[in-house]
Amino acid sequence: MTRLLDLLDLRSMDLRLTATTKQEAITQMVELMARSGVVCDAPTYLEAVLARESEGTTGLGDDVAIPHAKSDGVLRPAVAFARAPQGIDWGASDGSLTRLVFLIGVPAAQAGDEHLRILAMLARKLVNGQFRTSLLEAADEQQVREILAVVGA
Repeated sequence: MTRLLDLLDLRSMDLRLTATTKQEAITQMVELMARSGVVCDAPTYLEAVLARESEGTTGLGDDVAIPHAKSDGVLRPAVAFARAPQGIDWGASDGSLTRLVFLIGVPAAQAGDEHLRILAMLARKLVNGQFRTSLLEAADEQQVREILAVVGA
């Protein structure tokens, strides 16, 4: 089984996301993934993520959103992580602001099980309040990586 850290490049992390809307947050996170080399066509991937978001919010509540898309603009399965200290209205059903964002990208050709497996791997850990708090309080990217090391292990 793949671990989350196998999908998350340090260049795809931002612990001080400046976005004030979910569209800005998604755009900034797509840019992070492009910087890490897993996105070959950022506009195509961005369009896919925004289209998926328009079908229904990926704001799960409890500070968490997991936007995701299958796209030919993605070279291999990957995850970006961002922390938005100010909170972003993601349209979560519990009304909470989102401060932890995981963006999942999967090549369209690998979309089926891989996409769902990554979502499930994250969701299993993110239901734990202590786990979420540790991500919110992590001092730096290395500490975030240490916390995320248990996901999928």
